[in-house]
Amino acid sequence: MMTTLQEAARFIQEQTNQYQPDFGIVLGTGLGALVQDLQVAFSLNYADIPHFPVSTVESHSGKLIFGELGGRKVVVMQGRFHFYEGYSMEQVVFPIRVMKLLGIQKLFVSNAAGGLDPAFNTSDLMVITDHINLLPSNPLIGKNLDELGPRFPDMSEPYSEHLVQQALEISQLHGLNVKTGVYVSVPGPMLETKAEYNYLRTIGADAVGMSTVPEVIAAVHLGLPVFAVSVITDLCVPGKIKKVVLMDILESAAKAEPNMTLLIKELIKRQE
Repeated sequence: MMTTLQEAARFIQEQTNQYQPDFGIVLGTGLGALVQDLQVAFSLNYADIPHFPVSTVESHSGKLIFGELGGRKVVVMQGRFHFYEGYSMEQVVFPIRVMKLLGIQKLFVSNAAGGLDPAFNTSDLMVITDHINLLPSNPLIGKNLDELGPRFPDMSEPYSEHLVQQALEISQLHGLNVKTGVYVSVPGPMLETKAEYNYLRTIGADAVGMSTVPEVIAAVHLGLPVFAVSVITDLCVPGKIKKVVLMDILESAAKAEPNMTLLIKELIKRQE
């Protein structure tokens, strides 16, 4: 594992003239337009990077982009990997570990999610304060890589409370209607039944999706502070549930994207 991570990182460094990003950003379903605000220095296709998985979801373009956002050097994953695509957990979090080797200090994550809280509307932003893992595994199962992190990482604060507070201050300053809540990750790729939505709400979730938690677990293991935000793309509460198609999800994500981009950009500006 360490050999493959180092080979990927070395290749990326060679292709980017040793570009050293301060922060990593993962863009979720339909949320790739943040790169339009990026002063791009380098762009690599996942398929060209040794040992990197390749995105199989049509709304994930599959590029690793280096540049400046808010005056800070970042590396952006335009498209992520999901357990439902058939990848192992190690493959899903492989890019997070590579970004750590490239020098990132913090990780910023976005996703598209279904809203379980009755107060949510489509295109709302939900800053994630905690999560529930209902995936059948996690990226730390198996032999621990001591070079990456401890055998038993503490998960009492998977999402940086400091970053959450900064995000809420930014939201208030710019008049953004941002919610907070708990994200639950499920295997997918099918959406949930009405009974499953009810179950997820009962156990304490405010939004449901099929990603993010593996990457966050890996980041915490690596010692990286994490900020994550969900774009609510469909509603999963009684009386508001309707059949969902990908186009609806992409439209809701596109509507919320300017606010999400502003939030992440301003948050990155505040980092030391």
